[in-house]
Amino acid sequence: MDHQKIQELVDRYISVSFSVMKKGESLIRDQISDDLTNEQHTTLRYIKKTTNCTSTELSEVFSVKKSAITAIINRLTDKELITRTRDQNDRRVVYLTLTEKGEDLFYKTEQKICKLVEHFITQFDEKEIEAFIKTYEKLSMILENINIEGLEDKK
Repeated sequence: MDHQKIQELVDRYISVSFSVMKKGESLIRDQISDDLTNEQHTTLRYIKKTTNCTSTELSEVFSVKKSAITAIINRLTDKELITRTRDQNDRRVVYLTLTEKGEDLFYKTEQKICKLVEHFITQFDEKEIEAFIKTYEKLSMILENINIEGLEDKK
């Protein structure tokens, strides 16, 4: 593929990615409780799916510094949405789990988000959405495995 075509594709990708992310985040923010940010909801979602996890695990999964996760965890704890439990065998390890209040709020917000996503997903036929999700999953895998140093060598 020639350089000009690649540049056009890069421009289209960046433009549509920015638009979808900004609009998507805004729509989701409108659906979740006024008491939660998108980051807090995503954190609750991850903790719910894993049953319990550590803040170190969250910082690795979300690719953010541990201090950023600590701030989110402190706010969620202050709101009584999660609890911290020390490991019986290693007191340095602290597990995070949803409280009953956290479970309830998560369930309510998740229903609203599912309804929102269902609204736009149903505007595609099943083959289109399956192909899109498969492609998006492939992009996610590529991004997970990207070697930044290797990219800089190609310059």
